[in-house]
Amino acid sequence: MAEENEATGEAPAGKKKLIIIIVAAVLVLIIAGAAVFFLFFSGDSESEDIAKDVAVEEVQKLEANYVPMPRPLVFNVTEGNRNRTAQIKVQLIVDNKADTTLVRKHIPLLESTLVTVFGEASVDQLRSPQGKNELRMTALEELNKATNLVEQRALIHTVLFTGFVLQ
Repeated sequence: MAEENEATGEAPAGKKKLIIIIVAAVLVLIIAGAAVFFLFFSGDSESEDIAKDVAVEEVQKLEANYVPMPRPLVFNVTEGNRNRTAQIKVQLIVDNKADTTLVRKHIPLLESTLVTVFGEASVDQLRSPQGKNELRMTALEELNKATNLVEQRALIHTVLFTGFVLQ
């Protein structure tokens, strides 16, 4: 077999694989070197500093802090002559850690507001995805009205339903 490779002028299969691996490794090193050069040695440092500052500000703006309500909210909903029980687990998203502390401070007010909003919902609203979304938006508006009264600003960014049971 080796005699056939020598007679035809071809390298053995093992040597071909080794050559291909070496060529691929050299290409990877060239590409990596070019990437490092362009990342570290191109552009002016002033624009890079500004870009870093903007990126840090955006990350701080996008910081989401979750505040779970301590217990599920349970309430009754009337459907014709029948009373149904609903249970909703809620988490609130606030923009920063300071607001998280304030929201935790006002949990009783927020629970009361949510029970009032949820108690006004119809069974049809609680069953449909659009109705649930409307309920979340209404809850957000009412929660921010309540926090405006006690803290003079809206604290809640988003209301999330993490558990939803209707019986």
